[in-house]
Amino acid sequence: MPSILITGANRGLGFGLLKLYVDDGWRVYGCCRNPESAAELNAITDASNGALTLHRVDVEDDASIEALKTEIKGQPLDLLLIVAGYYGKVIMTEPGGLQEFGTSDYDDWGKILRVNIMGPMKMAEALVDNVAASDRKQLVAVSSVIGSVGDNTIGNLYAYRSSKAGLNAVMKSMSVNLKDRGITALPLHPGWVRTDMGGPAADLDPQTSVDGMKKVLDGLTPADAGRFLDYTGAELPW
Repeated sequence: MPSILITGANRGLGFGLLKLYVDDGWRVYGCCRNPESAAELNAITDASNGALTLHRVDVEDDASIEALKTEIKGQPLDLLLIVAGYYGKVIMTEPGGLQEFGTSDYDDWGKILRVNIMGPMKMAEALVDNVAASDRKQLVAVSSVIGSVGDNTIGNLYAYRSSKAGLNAVMKSMSVNLKDRGITALPLHPGWVRTDMGGPAADLDPQTSVDGMKKVLDGLTPADAGRFLDYTGAELPW
């Protein structure tokens, strides 16, 4: 039975992906900040016959990640899927959500960097041995085309854009540094999705995005390490 650990598993894309992997018969470790209050997630857990377990993890909190490392020590992870992310106090489609030049909230920017760059890095460093002990050896972080420098034609989005560009750089470096351990590391863009983060004006419904991402993830090979892909499998510019 292949195994996966998913952060941000209580809502949005993380929740959608978790349901797909449970239905597909994987051993699933679902991580979120407050699992006891995630009613739908607990209902799936109760019906999973032990295939899904929930774990309290806040990617801003190094201690919670270290506790998770201890909880699942020795358990192989075929896929470490880092979905948890943070856009900022105001979503893109609401007034003030474009993070325009001259309006920077530096405290919030710090939180964005902590969640979107340092959190995934800490998760990877804590659980790399679990990934290396598996058959598939895949380590993927959900990123965004907003982090593409080559695709930036509209400006703005300074805080979120810089965080996803930073995450892309981190994942590219991981693809190099972890290659000798057989690990396939890369960032994956889910599209602009109608979630709490993406807002109601986004292009894609969540099911289209998660179905597409799972298809891409199912087809990954070591040759894909260090590529920047979207939910259709298309390659994006750095």
